[in-house]
Amino acid sequence: MQIVSALFVDGFSLRDGGGGTTRMDLTGVHFSESLETEFPARLDTHLLVLVRGPARVPATTDLTVSFLREGRVLDRVTHTLEIDPGRFAYRLIRQGLTWTEPGTIEARCAVGGGPPVTVPLTVTARAGSAADTAAQGPE
Repeated sequence: MQIVSALFVDGFSLRDGGGGTTRMDLTGVHFSESLETEFPARLDTHLLVLVRGPARVPATTDLTVSFLREGRVLDRVTHTLEIDPGRFAYRLIRQGLTWTEPGTIEARCAVGGGPPVTVPLTVTARAGSAADTAAQGPE
């Protein structure tokens, strides 16, 4: 199995593409988020992972997503994938993550212990917000 794509999204939908095919529509694909709230702040993320199965045999394996900040594991999620030959599967990983300050968290996604695909998500303080003012310090 192979990870085809891993993206942070606001939403997605599936629709009939005709002739036995399926279309996946993604909305709000992003790699950063601006928050108005003070830190620490919690953000509910939606990570969509698309996996391709082997061509000739059905397969079952684990999808593991590790959320890291500066190399330290904050959380880990594992989902079992069952994929028919030559087909695709997806998992929407809904994860609440806490930022103690503006910065980046990486989602490292791997199937069956294979090489990871890393997706960064950077959180900043929205300009003029209480969090931005606190990050700048006293004048």
